[in-house]
Amino acid sequence: MRYAPIDNLLFVQNRQRLTALLKPKSLAIFNANDILPTNADGTTSFRQNNDLFYLTGVDQEETILLLFPDHPDEKFREVLFLRETSEHIAVWEGHKLTKEEAVQTTGLTIKSIYWTGQFDTIFRQMVFEAERVYLNTNEHTRADVVVQTREARFIDWFKAHYPLHTLERVALLMHQIRAIKLPQEVELINRAIDITDKMFRRLLQFIKPGVWEYEIEAEMMHEFLRHRSRGPAYTPIIASGANACVLHYIENSRQCMAGDVLLLDLGAEYANYNADMTRSIPVNGRFTDRQRAVYQAVWRVMQEATSMLRPGNLWDEYHREVGKIMEAELIALGLLNREEVAKQDPDAPLYKKYFMHGTSHFLGLDVHDVGNKYRRFEPGMVFTVEPGIYIPDEKLGIRLENNILITEDGNLDLMAKIPLAIDEIEELMNP
Repeated sequence: MRYAPIDNLLFVQNRQRLTALLKPKSLAIFNANDILPTNADGTTSFRQNNDLFYLTGVDQEETILLLFPDHPDEKFREVLFLRETSEHIAVWEGHKLTKEEAVQTTGLTIKSIYWTGQFDTIFRQMVFEAERVYLNTNEHTRADVVVQTREARFIDWFKAHYPLHTLERVALLMHQIRAIKLPQEVELINRAIDITDKMFRRLLQFIKPGVWEYEIEAEMMHEFLRHRSRGPAYTPIIASGANACVLHYIENSRQCMAGDVLLLDLGAEYANYNADMTRSIPVNGRFTDRQRAVYQAVWRVMQEATSMLRPGNLWDEYHREVGKIMEAELIALGLLNREEVAKQDPDAPLYKKYFMHGTSHFLGLDVHDVGNKYRRFEPGMVFTVEPGIYIPDEKLGIRLENNILITEDGNLDLMAKIPLAIDEIEELMNP
């Protein structure tokens, strides 16, 4: 892997956090992701199942983890299966983990490591001691899965072979523990943020009238890759002029012109953890008065929203309050009428014409990380904060986004050092 070795105590702690939540005499099963096909003999790049990586640190296909803390035989309490390598595989695909390397990667406590081809035999020695079996699914409010995953195939296989076991959803437990980041995870997120910072400063020196959006994307990729990132955490949005009013614009094919504001939604991935940053900058290095006014309005909403990311607050209440703050800013900008706002349908607030998305989401191994919106904010949670104002008639869209760690006494802006203030951006673009 490109990234530096990770403190393997993280994976030991993560397994301990999960097994503490399992019901008595339970077996939990986690599968690696598939390598997905494209066309002919092509495949996509491998991306590990985040739950499996979270519990083991193993970043390799065809891996299976079994956790059975109450098994009477100690060697069956933590079991890992790896893809067996060979000289042929080594020649064509490169090095695969040895059993000894897997012991080190996972934190020294998993002693029972087998090849994946031995799974059926070992599994039968474990499963009949279990009263409950926890199986994994991709449960996410934004997910619309149309491809059958390895986990989904395993669920079908398990039901066919062991139909009388009581099944449980492990996703609920994974969402609970993954929402609270341990210090080692915050360090990895910070590394992704540091790479993102370097990338953005590079772009501020590069962007000027006439440059194409895809050229900016190339500069981004160069900076990410040279700092041990696999690349962007998500498909980058490089949207100039009217493109900035398209929330998920990813074509990145337009030439940037003087007078445009360029919206950059870019974040690095590092060791499977993610940064998620948005900045809006003037292509010619100077904001107009109107652009400056809209930018400052978004910035003020961002500051107010950040202050509310504190322990004890609740997701829906937080978003409602942010909406009220945005409403006042839009009235001040002349985009909303105060009298019409006073008469609006509270279930369809007028501000959503110009700010139609949420302000925050969980961040971690997934960019839109797992978590429960009905759970009050707790120390260790990491959120984005990303208000925006989009005015298609003016071909102007401005969004600002930082990543925030909730702490015992408030929060910490993990992106505080990345240029955000108008004067700093203009200064860096006009050295």
